[in-house]
Amino acid sequence: MNQRTAPPSPAAYAVSRLLPATHLGARQARLVTVLELHDWRCPPDVSERAERIVAELAANAVLHGRVRGRDFRLRLRLDPSAGTLRIEVTDARGERAPAPGREADGGGEGGRGLLLVDTFADHWGSTSAPPGGKTVWAEIHLAPGGDRPLRGAALGTAADRAAARTR
Repeated sequence: MNQRTAPPSPAAYAVSRLLPATHLGARQARLVTVLELHDWRCPPDVSERAERIVAELAANAVLHGRVRGRDFRLRLRLDPSAGTLRIEVTDARGERAPAPGREADGGGEGGRGLLLVDTFADHWGSTSAPPGGKTVWAEIHLAPGGDRPLRGAALGTAADRAAARTR
């Protein structure tokens, strides 16, 4: 008698993409994230949080980390055995490294992206990346059986805020 067995699940899923440091590249990073996490059957609450984190980190890489002629890199790693999704965005400008806990300037249009990252990520930070760049990373814990409450208010993406201002 033939028995069908499911193939063993991989210990971890990973993707790495080099994207242009343009607004289109930032959009592609978000779309890659959505598609990969869907293929990996990632829980919807984790996917939604990851999409918002990638949108902010990729936008920051384009706006603040851009060096002419250099791209940025998106890395995603889902490790079900460890229960984490790690997001990394590497750009070419290491001298402008963000740090958790640094206050944003509330008076301008910008400066709130890292507050969003802090809201949606369980942990985040930055490390230097040779030659002269930086990697901003965020981790999301895969909560078994439920959503994780957000720290702070759910502020939405930059696009959400812009749309709200025009209403």
